Amino acid sequence: MRTVTLNNDVVMPILGYGVYQIPAAETEMAVSQALRAGYRLIDTASAYQNEEAVGRAIANSGIPREELFVTTKLWIQDTGEDNTIRAFEASLNRLALDYLDLYLIHAPHGDVYSEWRAMERLYKEGRIRAIGVSNFHPDRLVDLITNNEIVPAVNQIETHPFYQRIEDQSVMREHGVQLESWGPFAEGKQDIFRHPWLAPIAEAHGTSIAQVVLRWLIQRGIVAIPKSATPGRIRQNVDVFGFQLAVDEMAAIAGLDQGTSQFFDHRDPAMVAQIGALRID
Repeated sequence: MRTVTLNNDVVMPILGYGVYQIPAAETEMAVSQALRAGYRLIDTASAYQNEEAVGRAIANSGIPREELFVTTKLWIQDTGEDNTIRAFEASLNRLALDYLDLYLIHAPHGDVYSEWRAMERLYKEGRIRAIGVSNFHPDRLVDLITNNEIVPAVNQIETHPFYQRIEDQSVMREHGVQLESWGPFAEGKQDIFRHPWLAPIAEAHGTSIAQVVLRWLIQRGIVAIPKSATPGRIRQNVDVFGFQLAVDEMAAIAGLDQGTSQFFDHRDPAMVAQIGALRID
């Protein structure tokens, strides 16, 4: 497994397994299959409501804890320093772990500054190996960096062939922040798995389009966390290190960029209100 080195020298796998929208009842089996296939980065969130299942899969895997890289996220309702600490403890208990490898602020809403101060404290105490954010556009990311002590190690944002985040990645590189892609397959939108620009590239390499997309992200230095509950696809998605995309193939994929989200914009007032009203039990 290839890795990236974060701005605090923590080593992170460049490819992981995400569990967004996998029902809790199916998560333990899916994560177990991913670990057997060779994934060592597992990404979850309190909002996904499957942390306990992730924890069971880790506990039953027999893999030494130090070989795993576990990420979870703080939901917007847990704003404020005290609430952030409580939410962290709750996630850690559900995962049945002694520490986290990466803890992210899930969305750039609410009192992110108090949340960040609490996360800085947990990081300094050694309870989290790295801290970061998710869904922060460049202005919000730079503002957080400017007004706080610790620079986020990671910003996990929607990134795929139709929304390539070139400028975002440039800003992150300038500040030493690692881009991590959620939704690398755009959740199948625009018929991505049969796309006429991607199919010939996959055919040329004897791979799937999903493998081509993941390889494209990796060659851009982006961490990716594909999701699948199908055993064959779980194994296929981690098998992306045996081929290389050529310059012209990378350029062809670059031509797919539409520069806009395929889902929603975290800066849209209606979406901000909707996210802010969502409470997780």
